Amino acid sequence: MFSRIVRPTAGLARCLSTSAQNNAKVAVLGASGGIGQPLSLLLKNSPLVSHLSLYDIAHTPGVAADLSHIETRAKVTGHLGPDQLKAALEGCDVVVIPAGVPRKPGMTRDDLFNTNATIVATLADGCARYCPEAMICIIANPVNSTIPITAEVMMKHQVFNPNKVFGVTTLDIVRANTFVAELKGLDPARVSVPVIGGHAGKTIIPLLSSCVPKVDFPADQLTPLVGRIQEAGTEVVKAKAGAGSATLSMAYAGARFTFSVLDAMNGKEGVVECAFVKSDVTECKYFSTPLLLGVNGIEKNLGLPKLTPFEEKLVAEAVDELKASIKKGEEFVANMK
Repeated sequence: MFSRIVRPTAGLARCLSTSAQNNAKVAVLGASGGIGQPLSLLLKNSPLVSHLSLYDIAHTPGVAADLSHIETRAKVTGHLGPDQLKAALEGCDVVVIPAGVPRKPGMTRDDLFNTNATIVATLADGCARYCPEAMICIIANPVNSTIPITAEVMMKHQVFNPNKVFGVTTLDIVRANTFVAELKGLDPARVSVPVIGGHAGKTIIPLLSSCVPKVDFPADQLTPLVGRIQEAGTEVVKAKAGAGSATLSMAYAGARFTFSVLDAMNGKEGVVECAFVKSDVTECKYFSTPLLLGVNGIEKNLGLPKLTPFEEKLVAEAVDELKASIKKGEEFVANMK
């Protein structure tokens, strides 16, 4: 099942070299930020994108002008501030939302909640009004809460489609692939580790037993490896020493996921990515599992493979935290004025 997961480098390389198949309008909301700028650069390079619509509350015209000089087919437009959100979103096929404040040393993703919840709710409201049929890809943390927020806002507008709203957890997979490859001396481009659950701390559950190619780790390696995958974001925050969080690797992961969505919308078969979505696979209302993507979003939730006892324990330990984060997002929207 999991051997069909689109490889990260292969996914990017394919989209940078194939002939155009689509006339997709893709919006990046938060395009001037640390993730938004490199993400927009990667999207500008893709022949799958015909119109790259950039939105932010500052500096967007400059970012758009800069990217517009690149010799690829995508038309670039820059939109600045709330008055231009409608123009940024109308006619969009895919919306990617990296907007929000980054983590600083000592902060958890949940510490970002109050600021980023308001930002995501506002942008989700714009999507519901101006491009309700678009695929919505949320990068803004805490994803475990911002996806429920997005869903609840779109439900208020009666346009929520659970097959088209994704929490982008791809960076967890990219990191797992990289760390496994380093330990086993493998080419990371040929390693594929599904990561389920959520996108914060112990809710990040790498399924190393389902890794392709097959790998084995003794207990004294397995626990630290899982811990490193779960806390890899904090590793970057500490290394940047107050200068931000994961931006370049997140932009790469966001581009990988967006390209997979665009590939599937173009009719490519067998495109599988993990993402945090509305789900009945577990007792949590939202959960990340491998998803078969299609023309209209999620074609099939592939659910959980056979788990080892170690992995079953990781899932059990994640449930309460996930439920709390989901509830927090739902209550935020319920209490909005």
